[in-house]
Amino acid sequence: MMSGSLDIRQMAVNSIVREADSIRRMASFVGEDFVRTVELLYGMSGKVVVSGVGKSAIIAQKIVATFNSTGTPAVFMHAVDAIHGDLGIVQPGDVVMCLSKSGSTPEIKALVPLIRERGNRLVAVVSEVGSYLAGQSDYVLCATVEGEVCPWNLAPTSSTTAQLVMGDALAVCLMQLRGFTREDFARMHPGGSLGRRLYLRVGDLVDPMRCPQVLPETTIHQAIMTISENRLGATAVVDRQGGVVGIITDGDIRRMLERDRCFDRLTAQDIMCGAPKVIEAETLASVAVERMEANEVSQLIVMDGGRYCGMVHLHDILREGIA
Repeated sequence: MMSGSLDIRQMAVNSIVREADSIRRMASFVGEDFVRTVELLYGMSGKVVVSGVGKSAIIAQKIVATFNSTGTPAVFMHAVDAIHGDLGIVQPGDVVMCLSKSGSTPEIKALVPLIRERGNRLVAVVSEVGSYLAGQSDYVLCATVEGEVCPWNLAPTSSTTAQLVMGDALAVCLMQLRGFTREDFARMHPGGSLGRRLYLRVGDLVDPMRCPQVLPETTIHQAIMTISENRLGATAVVDRQGGVVGIITDGDIRRMLERDRCFDRLTAQDIMCGAPKVIEAETLASVAVERMEANEVSQLIVMDGGRYCGMVHLHDILREGIA
């Protein structure tokens, strides 16, 4: 531990509290220009081109990623690169959004007239609402902070967080206006645990080569062998028409051994549960987890249009990163 008057924990807490206070004050900045910006982005025929310099450029990239993943087409354009050839990114129907704390950097002053000349609508996200950028923009989103949490009020900290929060607010409003659903989100995120949770179906997890089943009159010995061979901790009990009439789990086997010293004459129907928990193949895997937890079971019998097609185990779902 460092000695002396430096209290690292208190320094961190002070920084977080001050930055949180700055963000909380931003609620009062949501005015008519914010509403008009959301309406503009919602009705645009093109995409959002988000630009900035330095730390603002990094925040711009995050805003672009959030827009794209929530249904608003967007692309990042660095302000420096824009005046050296990348301005071709901007096409008719696009809306340009520039992020800048001061709103008066040389790169922004060089870029803004070129945007205006092309006829694209321009949105400013600035701390200095009296700046050059603010004066040249169609709409101004105020991201003013009283000061950076940097001890010398120099390093962009509170100001870049404010820009990010303003971008998040725009994205969330647009999501709600578009009626952006969980299913839409899944289509945008097919990979990773988020996508799998919203996209993966129970039927996707069923192995057609592991479809354990026995008849009601099957011996206990054979039922145990079937459970062991398929390694799902259970077997379905089906009638001769293929209909599911029950399930035998590892737990049923253990309870039988505790209860019956002699089980040579017992059959599957003697120890099965006659009310098995079933789920349709088209159901989301995340829903299957909820049902397992609610019923305190580790596997569900999977049905496809009334036909038994296999079994899904909790471990199958956990391996996909869904819990």
